[in-house]
Amino acid sequence: MEEKNVEISTYQFNKNSISELSSAKFNNYPVVYILHNDKNKARAYIGETVQIRNRLNSHIKDKAKKNLDTAVIVSHAHFNQSATYNIETNLINYFIADQKYELLNKSQITSAVTHNYYEKPKYNQDIFKELWEKLREDKLVDGTLEYLQNKDIFKISPYKELSESQIELKENILEFCKANINNDKPSVYFIKGEAGTGKSVVLSSTFNAIQDLANDKESESLYGTENHLLVNHQEMIKTYEAISESLPNLKKKNFLKPTTFINRVNDGKMKSDITFVDEAHLLLSREDAYNNYRGDNHLHDIIHSSKVTIIVFDEKQFLKLKSYWTEDLFKKITKGAKVETFELTDQFRIQADDSVVNWIDNFVDKKITSIPSETGDYELKVFDNAGEMFKEIEKKDKEHTLSRIVATFDYEHKKDGGDYYVEEIGFKGVWNTTNNKRTWAERAETINEVGSIYTIQGFDLNYVGVILGPSVSYNEQTKELEILPQNYKDTEAFRGSSKQKVEYNVGSTKEKIILNSINVLMKRGVKGLYIYASDEKLRKALNKAQRGEI
Repeated sequence: MEEKNVEISTYQFNKNSISELSSAKFNNYPVVYILHNDKNKARAYIGETVQIRNRLNSHIKDKAKKNLDTAVIVSHAHFNQSATYNIETNLINYFIADQKYELLNKSQITSAVTHNYYEKPKYNQDIFKELWEKLREDKLVDGTLEYLQNKDIFKISPYKELSESQIELKENILEFCKANINNDKPSVYFIKGEAGTGKSVVLSSTFNAIQDLANDKESESLYGTENHLLVNHQEMIKTYEAISESLPNLKKKNFLKPTTFINRVNDGKMKSDITFVDEAHLLLSREDAYNNYRGDNHLHDIIHSSKVTIIVFDEKQFLKLKSYWTEDLFKKITKGAKVETFELTDQFRIQADDSVVNWIDNFVDKKITSIPSETGDYELKVFDNAGEMFKEIEKKDKEHTLSRIVATFDYEHKKDGGDYYVEEIGFKGVWNTTNNKRTWAERAETINEVGSIYTIQGFDLNYVGVILGPSVSYNEQTKELEILPQNYKDTEAFRGSSKQKVEYNVGSTKEKIILNSINVLMKRGVKGLYIYASDEKLRKALNKAQRGEI
């Protein structure tokens, strides 16, 4: 492709200026445009068209855009409609992450997926990067692409490109909601998927579409519905609330923790037609007076407080006895409801071949196998010294950002506001801090800290260094992992209840909780996983695995 430059033309957004848009470069030619104002409440709208004058004239008549005063038109000699649609979608995602403007864009139709086209990487990377830098020079946006790509609100933006299976799921959920919103009995859509399969991305995209339909008078079945997205994870709530600041039909009040939602419904302070539940494996399966939950089961209460419930669940991610979940328990709770199920299987987080994911899955199944020698651009490495691992993570954070140390919950921590530490060979780091409005991994100072499952579950890192603490050992006779629950310091995870009828083996379930936490931690890294084991026997076994001697 012959090198051409992106051209940015700026006009006043009024009838007189629009009437002047008759030059050849805009006539029947694909362009991208940004309408915006820079008043106290800055708003913007992003679009693409081949009829810019007609499109802007239609926007002038739109009451929602009446306060926009500037039109920025982006053109390029080699633009085609596939490219402009791709660039429009990218701009929306990055504008959401940049958080300078509240966007007026509504949901894209589910079938409008960005597809492959001739020289897509050229448009998607080189041309878009040139465009973004020009927008930064013009003070229209602030953050660099690299900075914004690592923000959690970018990663689960409602406008992220979806895979074929994710689009199918989104369409299924929308149809399920429309078909069952007026049913007499509860309706439940059950989504299964392991860590990294893109569950939250689909939920974010679909919930935004539902909220747009709820505010659209032409949407007969869903107009006027009151809908909520719940997640029992404070760090994820922060991310969803941040996204809501950039889109017209998402409000902070739409995003709640389950106990808050249930208590407000019970008090008659709210109702919910459609309720989405992200990370449903974190729901409580019994009373928890300490956290102000007096019911018997979160999911039961949510389903019976909603007409339609959309649930995302991974049996391998429950982390507490009071959140003990299995698919059988889900089936028992949803008995009598209309239930449909969908499973996501494609791995989107870990940028490595199946050998890496298989190695982690084997490890979580207590089997240590040879570490694959060919992992492409992904790096899987074992360390004997936690300080050396930290130095590598520091290096990766400087090169790629968003690289952190995390650990199994084997180190003392109290909710008294004090600092607690993880101390291992050559290393000492502040442990499990959460008192901040921004998510843990996005704060620069946390490079010197150690995250837990409660600070990192549901989020991506570029490189993750995992400290396997004293609860994770190795049995040299059976040649398997040996889990030692007595060394696990998350006392809340093992807290029982006199009111709860125990329907499981407590010992094996405690072991499962620790293995699940390892699964969560090891599957955080997009580009690499580093491992250090506190237990000497486990260190030796991992070294053998790295040398291919197992």
